[in-house]
Amino acid sequence: MIPSERLQQITERFEYLEAAMSAGGGDIAALAKEYSDLRPVVEQIALYRQLQTDMADARDMLDDPEMADLAREELPRLKAALPAAEAALQLALLPRDAADAKPAMLEIRPGTGGDEAALFAGDLLRMYMRYAEARGWGFDIIEEQATELGGIKEVVAHIKGDNVFARMKYESGVHRVQRVPTTESGGRIHTSAATVAVLPEAEEVDIHIDANDIRIDTMRSSGAGGQHVNTTDSAVRITHIPTGIVVTSSEKSQHRNRDKAMQVLRARLYDMERNRIDSARSADRAAQVGGGDRSERIRTYNFPQGRMTDHRINMTLYKLDAVMQGDLDEVIDALTADNQARMLAEMGQ
Repeated sequence: MIPSERLQQITERFEYLEAAMSAGGGDIAALAKEYSDLRPVVEQIALYRQLQTDMADARDMLDDPEMADLAREELPRLKAALPAAEAALQLALLPRDAADAKPAMLEIRPGTGGDEAALFAGDLLRMYMRYAEARGWGFDIIEEQATELGGIKEVVAHIKGDNVFARMKYESGVHRVQRVPTTESGGRIHTSAATVAVLPEAEEVDIHIDANDIRIDTMRSSGAGGQHVNTTDSAVRITHIPTGIVVTSSEKSQHRNRDKAMQVLRARLYDMERNRIDSARSADRAAQVGGGDRSERIRTYNFPQGRMTDHRINMTLYKLDAVMQGDLDEVIDALTADNQARMLAEMGQ
């Protein structure tokens, strides 16, 4: 049972925000953000309360001979609808990750497996590009180092859109592939891996970077195999001295490269700070889905059997071709539901 006092507090806060915005006082942007966040919760509260009111009215109607038949007909329907309404309200009341609505930085690097791992990293990049396209998100590659065989040594991309981090955060971790490489003449199955990191985009208000803490170097941009793609010193490398984090961007515009590299650096520092806070809050981060433990194998893509298995929720899908084409909603929906179930269980303890 959800405490009515809590629902009343949320409703009153929503009404205050509405009045404050109408009056034009305070920080309008902050008020509008909180108002927008609370709106779906208040709407769910209204539906839940209306259902309770309808049930109370129906019970009262049982004492009215003219309305008793209608009440007896309505009550079972209302009672049956109440558990779903309460469950929906509980989900709406779950604490939100403040980063969920943000765009995200995607980083992919090959792990064990040599050339095959680099090729798999390239396959993952294309998978995420197709997923982003299907959801109407923008996908901008900031830094890419390719191998001569068409694989990826490292790639950093910026994904822009609504609730990008909320969907993509479950992709962080080690992705394993089992398949016969094109270079394998004996038909033997090889196992290799690639690491994916998804970081929420950080704005300057989220992370302040002291100018004295960074070193900026310029260098010539280069393509796959070291081939120079232009002859000017346009590529930018930024080193964050306190942490040793190094970020590069190598488009043709030096000014744009500096902005993009700073964007990536802010995201990495923001992610470090989020992980520090989360670690302090919970000693057992391994129990949290999408908790940022990137040393852990999260998923296996088995090409001979045409299956993808997500080990965090023991989910296996026999539609690997569709998954590699960016059909990720089924597994991401399942991971989201699993995370919500864990949070609900923690709230009930």
